[in-house]
Amino acid sequence: MGLALFPGDDDVSSPDISWSYSGFAPFRAWLAQSEGFTLAEMHGFGGDRPWSSVSTTLAPLLDHPDDDGPDLTPTHCAAMLPRLEAIVGRWRRDDSDPVLQRRIDDTRQLIVVMRLCLDKDIELIFG
Repeated sequence: MGLALFPGDDDVSSPDISWSYSGFAPFRAWLAQSEGFTLAEMHGFGGDRPWSSVSTTLAPLLDHPDDDGPDLTPTHCAAMLPRLEAIVGRWRRDDSDPVLQRRIDDTRQLIVVMRLCLDKDIELIFG
């Protein structure tokens, strides 16, 4: 069992991205680390640090329940896209670390899905 992020356009041919729950957790932790904080320190992830103490446009993705919660709006996608693109842009494609490559590939795929949501002005379903 896992979760998927997909455009809310009812088009089964639209791109999506999915993870197992155990795969999404390290991806999200990696994004938080890229933003300069440790996810495990945050409220809702085992820590006491409030989300108001960090400044990141990725908060709607990082502080989202794994299996429920609101869909992400096109406005959320628009705010997150530049930051996700910047994170991907700082890594070389030929880096030999397979875990890092997986994170970069997942981020690129998420960017594709978010861009489609923004272009179509539809929500990103978190399910």
